[in-house]
Amino acid sequence: MKIVRTFLLLLCLAPLSLRAQEPLEQSFRSDVLVIVARHACYRFDIYLAVNRQQQQRGLMFVRELPEWTGMLFVYAGEDYRSMWMKNTYIPLDMVFARRDGSVTNIARNTVPLSEKSVTSSEPAAFVLELNAGTSRRLSIDEDSKLLWEPALQ
Repeated sequence: MKIVRTFLLLLCLAPLSLRAQEPLEQSFRSDVLVIVARHACYRFDIYLAVNRQQQQRGLMFVRELPEWTGMLFVYAGEDYRSMWMKNTYIPLDMVFARRDGSVTNIARNTVPLSEKSVTSSEPAAFVLELNAGTSRRLSIDEDSKLLWEPALQ
């Protein structure tokens, strides 16, 4: 009986693990986002996590992210946002932003595979995940702004 239960469990979980390892291009739409930082503007190619399924997957199982690429989590309204790094193999900077694109706070160098919650300091409508170190290297801080066309309309 135990073997049968194990087999059934594996059958149920198989589609989840296959979907989680699909290339990002197959699971997410892409777009362009500009960050207005202290001394310059920076263009990033972004993957959009707009629905619950995409937001649950995020960058899990991704082994590397190109330098000028990120993932933007888009929420319908502003609320306190909490993220974690479960099954995420690369360290990230998490940029939390309001509906107008202004940055509320940045969680820098998050720990891969951690289940510790990383939370916005105030209500946010967006979370932008970038490679760890990017925000410090480009002087992205709480005075910066995310410019993404759908949010501007």
